[in-house]
Amino acid sequence: MSYDVQQVEYFHASVKDGPGTAYELLTNIAELGVNLLAFTAVPIGPTQTQLTLFPEDPGKFAAECGKAGLELDGPHHAVLVQGDDESGVLAAIHNRLRQADLEFYAASGVVSGDGRFGYVIYFREKDCAAAMSIFHSE
Repeated sequence: MSYDVQQVEYFHASVKDGPGTAYELLTNIAELGVNLLAFTAVPIGPTQTQLTLFPEDPGKFAAECGKAGLELDGPHHAVLVQGDDESGVLAAIHNRLRQADLEFYAASGVVSGDGRFGYVIYFREKDCAAAMSIFHSE
């Protein structure tokens, strides 16, 4: 099974719920010239949503968002796994984590439709470097 693994930085931003809120934020980020590797939105209360943004260039993202007045929490670190979608690939990834006795606390994946997948694995900050080392120890 072939896949690429990289450590990525992500940031949280909390926004008020409402039609078009995510659209406005994502449009502003695009207008700042920032490309995102991944994005999630999760409700954190009756009127708030927490956005998790994975910029391709975290330094540029933080600087541009700061200039635009967008409050961010981060950077935090995660592991991004991308590769060919084949049966059992996620099990193989988790087997490596199990063998190294590494525990993740959240994960999210998607298939691209052209035979590829992307998978974000969240670790405690103290464990992220160890997770990267197991994937690069081949």
